[in-house]
Amino acid sequence: MRYYKLLFLGLVVFGNLKAYSQAPADSVLTLQQCIDLAIKNNLDVKKSELQMQTQEIAYNQARENLLPSINGNVSHNISNGRSQDPTNYNYVTQQITYAQYNLNSNLTLFNGMSLLNNIKRYSLAYQAGKMDFQQAKDLVTLNVITAYLQVLDNEDLLKATVIQVEQAQKQVDRLVVLNKDGATPPATLYDLKGTLATSKIGAVNTKAAMGISKINLLQIMNVPLDKDLKLARLSADQLPGTYDKNPDEIYTKALNDLALVKAYDLRLKSAEKEVKSAKGALWPTLTAFGSLATNYSSTGNTGYYSQLKNNYSSGFGVGLSIPFLNYFQSRNKVALARIDLQTAKYNNDFTKIQLKQNIDQAYINMSSALERYHLLRDQVDAYGESYRIAEVKFNSGAITSVDFVIAKSNFDQANTNLINARYDYFIRTKILDYYQGNLAL
Repeated sequence: MRYYKLLFLGLVVFGNLKAYSQAPADSVLTLQQCIDLAIKNNLDVKKSELQMQTQEIAYNQARENLLPSINGNVSHNISNGRSQDPTNYNYVTQQITYAQYNLNSNLTLFNGMSLLNNIKRYSLAYQAGKMDFQQAKDLVTLNVITAYLQVLDNEDLLKATVIQVEQAQKQVDRLVVLNKDGATPPATLYDLKGTLATSKIGAVNTKAAMGISKINLLQIMNVPLDKDLKLARLSADQLPGTYDKNPDEIYTKALNDLALVKAYDLRLKSAEKEVKSAKGALWPTLTAFGSLATNYSSTGNTGYYSQLKNNYSSGFGVGLSIPFLNYFQSRNKVALARIDLQTAKYNNDFTKIQLKQNIDQAYINMSSALERYHLLRDQVDAYGESYRIAEVKFNSGAITSVDFVIAKSNFDQANTNLINARYDYFIRTKILDYYQGNLAL
């Protein structure tokens, strides 16, 4: 019975932990919570972390290669027939039991600084792995921010379309009454019914777009589909104003702070150390070694432990290995390391060139989005006043339904464009923040 209780308790705890890793049900998710869930669940981030851990192990191994090697050997043999007596090295014809114990150590004193350069090489590679891990998290963060803002954009659009439907419905309801009394032409009523249908279609399309944007966000977060997902609205102080940096300032900061750039810089330095490490193999290698040994034989005149004590021996020395010719392997390794270095240089240069191009393009997109947003605000104000006047005139019968529908359509479209422009500008600023290694919320 106790076993089943523990099993039940374990299932409950596991279920709670699993639920925590997913999107909280019936709750409002903040942008930071979405980012945290995405980073926790994203497979690219997990693979990048494993790669970083692999590079850490390689770095640790490079350091540990400075330590001496110590190996022990134990052997027990039984020989029958004619064999050599290990105590006096004479040949005898009898069964002999023989045991041997050895302890050997070897330490590299000098090998052309290859070991030290390898430590620096793998240390730099490990630091580059850290930057790759940060880059993976930054990309997920940027994707979540973009998807999150897209959901908010569609929510605002849906609210606007609902208001448009309500306004159109009021006009239709009013005209239905007037039409029954013969106070308005049927064509006017049908014009407004068509406008109402158009507004409802817009609402349906916007609702579908909002659902798709939520699915996209949940997929980035790698959590199950939740149709009732609710997102916290951003406060006014989180909405960006005019961007205060120019492309050159952004690029300069990106060179210093962007994880992607740091990773390629570190790989270039690692490749330089790889060349030096490969050159070290062309130098002679100086090593120190030592050994301890003892043995036992059934042909001995004393007991087992006495023989182990009496047969004890030790030795130490130094060795020098000079690489005269080894199929040109060492020189070819140097040549390959130089090719890797040149490749790293090209990758580093290409990354910086592409970064500058991307920043220039992103800045133009941001500037255009800001300008478009300001112009659309003026357009909304103008079309809003035009729509107000048209509604007053239409209600008094001073203009036709065609003029009223045009005024309403212009105002509705301007509102939609303004909402899209606002979030488009927000997203563009976040892209520039990403290039500067600054996605703090």
